[in-house]
Amino acid sequence: MIAESGTRKKGDVDIVDISGRLTFGNALAEIENSILKLIDEGSRRLVINVPGLTSIDSAGIGMLMGCRGKMGEKQGKLRIAGAKGGVARTFEVMHMDTFAALDTDVDAACRALAD
Repeated sequence: MIAESGTRKKGDVDIVDISGRLTFGNALAEIENSILKLIDEGSRRLVINVPGLTSIDSAGIGMLMGCRGKMGEKQGKLRIAGAKGGVARTFEVMHMDTFAALDTDVDAACRALAD
């Protein structure tokens, strides 16, 4: 299954739910554009929620890091929540926690963003 995403709000936090495979291709570019649009439109507290993500490649990692960088430029905060299985292992191998804030779930991410 190619990557799919949806956006919702929890208070003043924007949540982007991503599921499927976040790999190089059109779906990844569409998701990246939607996240960057949220940031450009004023989102300053953003959670990328990935428990439904089944796999991620270097392009997916790069997209997440680019979005985190864009949020940093706008003095906002971005957290990644819910990585499981192979995606969590990929994040561990890539030392994602040194580049982005990782949380177990959306609620934990939202609590961290409230600080």
